[in-house]
Amino acid sequence: MLGGSLIALFLANLLNFFDRAIPAVVAEPIKIEFALSDLELGLITSAFTVVYAIAGLPLGRLADRADRPKIIGAGLLVWSGLTAATGAAGSYALFLLARLGVGVGEASFTPAANSMIGDLYPAERRSRALGIFMLGLPVGLLLAYFTVGQITEAFGSWRAPFFVAAIPGVLLAVVMFRLRDPQRGASESSPVGSAEPIDRPIRRLLAIPTLRWLILAGLTFNFAAYAVNSFTVPLLMRQYDLKLTTAAVVAGVIIGLTGLVGLLAGARFADRASSTSPKARLMVGAGATALAAPLTALGLLQQGASVVVFTVLFSLGWLLAYVFYVSVYPAIHDVVVPRLRATATALFFAAMYLLGGFAGPVVVGGLSDWFAARAAAGAGATDVAAFGGDGLNSAMYLVPLTLVLTAVFIHCAARRVGEDSGRMRAELAQ
Repeated sequence: MLGGSLIALFLANLLNFFDRAIPAVVAEPIKIEFALSDLELGLITSAFTVVYAIAGLPLGRLADRADRPKIIGAGLLVWSGLTAATGAAGSYALFLLARLGVGVGEASFTPAANSMIGDLYPAERRSRALGIFMLGLPVGLLLAYFTVGQITEAFGSWRAPFFVAAIPGVLLAVVMFRLRDPQRGASESSPVGSAEPIDRPIRRLLAIPTLRWLILAGLTFNFAAYAVNSFTVPLLMRQYDLKLTTAAVVAGVIIGLTGLVGLLAGARFADRASSTSPKARLMVGAGATALAAPLTALGLLQQGASVVVFTVLFSLGWLLAYVFYVSVYPAIHDVVVPRLRATATALFFAAMYLLGGFAGPVVVGGLSDWFAARAAAGAGATDVAAFGGDGLNSAMYLVPLTLVLTAVFIHCAARRVGEDSGRMRAELAQ
């Protein structure tokens, strides 16, 4: 099960999310140094996701034609170098530009990696394989939230973690360049179909009803996920008066540790469900996401009262939210032919990040500023910063709302996946 290629892809995914989490962990020091609003703070993540989404489409098409491990290796070199450049940025504008470059490098990774896993593992084992791959997300976040605060304090600078994060990426790039690219369609139980180029691939993919619903689910889920990733540490610092290192560790439990359980247990349930039908696997994701919404809302209702209760409730909710990945990602392989899977993943991620990942931090950050200003005005106070915790807590209620929408969209996809999966298998048999 744990082949060398899957381990390498897991490690690359770990570095991917470790890097993404660094700005969120050191958000408050960055905000102070560059004198930023919450909207500008959210834009750091959102600017990254815009470039990540746009660059992913041509790089996804490239991954459907070229050597995928070499594409990933080149991307690792690019994003590792520019991660170091982020730490050297002397202004907010230069910081944003470096993060844009990191987005280009990381955009080369996920379409190629998901496509490779689809060719390495058959349908009945893909949830577990993708679950192991996606463990890089919580493990990367966990390592970031548990270590970045300590690295920052040890070196006395928020810039230090960016330099540290660049080193393993360069080493892993060397490993990726040595991997063998699996044959496309190698894991399918039926023939892989014609090898002729596919005309108008984007239009062809958008004609699949299941994929359209999955794209909408990805959009709303990533809105919630990037809002949580961007603002959990600031929320804990402002609303519960935690220090940076303590807030980062608590956020690591909420966002990272929960993923270890959510992905492994969720993948097991999803693969068992998939032996019944592709619809059953998606219904596991819809049910888990629907349960996550009220738990996260109950956590936010603490409003600074008990950090322990907030952590328990939000952690349970986020554990269930992680099931999204092991139910939705394999469903793309269930309805898309092997020659278009990297492109399909890139299209899925373009919407997921361009619309969801971009909007989450920006909208929540902007609403946080607005709620804080309104609370200050209502209290007749001039110090808006004193109301920053309440403002951010109020804005974060968009998280459970978008989780509810995600569950609805996954359910709609489940209603069409059987028909679309049968159509894909018939096409492969031609």
